[in-house]
Amino acid sequence: MIFHGMTVRQKALDLLDSGANGADVARRLNVPRGTVSYWLHMERSKRNICPGTRTPSCHRCDGVGLAGADYVYLLGLYLGDGHISQPTQHRVPSMMITLDDCWPGIQDEAGAAIHKVFPDNATCRVRKPGCRNIKVYSKHLLCLFPQHGPRRKHEREIALEVWQQELVDANPWPFVRGLVHSDGCRIINWTTRMVGGVRKRYEYPRYWFTNVSDDIRQLYTDTLDKLGIKWTHCTRAGKEYNISVARRASVALMDAHVGPKY
Repeated sequence: MIFHGMTVRQKALDLLDSGANGADVARRLNVPRGTVSYWLHMERSKRNICPGTRTPSCHRCDGVGLAGADYVYLLGLYLGDGHISQPTQHRVPSMMITLDDCWPGIQDEAGAAIHKVFPDNATCRVRKPGCRNIKVYSKHLLCLFPQHGPRRKHEREIALEVWQQELVDANPWPFVRGLVHSDGCRIINWTTRMVGGVRKRYEYPRYWFTNVSDDIRQLYTDTLDKLGIKWTHCTRAGKEYNISVARRASVALMDAHVGPKY
């Protein structure tokens, strides 16, 4: 085993701090790449800097600016198809947004939103049968998503904090878009009517949102109300888990700002 002195270590840290990447530093100083990463990790831990970043990057802890529209879109995705895991074998919490492979465009949009909200953290996609887990690690996940807690979402209270509600009020459509992209859809309904003694078939678009949590459905409908969207509760199989938007003017607004999954 080769031991490198403090002079080499400090030179490596100085190079990293000046913007050089780990691989270049390792080659320049003839030090294993893993050693350079370890030095960087220990230096960041000593300075209480977020793993994987060079500077603190938390809106709540450090006052760093937050991409509001991207955040509320990601919040909508999280409330529908997201999950935060507390650290066990990993050193920081992780968030996964599970999205169907039928909608690769939404997977891309989710990855882009995560990158905007966590610009200093790498994202990854974990392949699962029929879906992808869009994943990010950050010790500040619980700061930005305080809705995390024990038990499933519909078994605990889900309420936005004041600062979150202010962001949703300022960016209502991205929030609705995130919720629909996770637990909603745009479909074509049909019905029949008697016209002049002849039964005719009529088709019309409708937006569905289905979530077992009363609180999450309330967040969705409260936002629709503020946007002037007309909605109704729909009971299916005896359960009022469904919110329908079918009025022509309301569907037109949803089409303009949300649209079908893609």
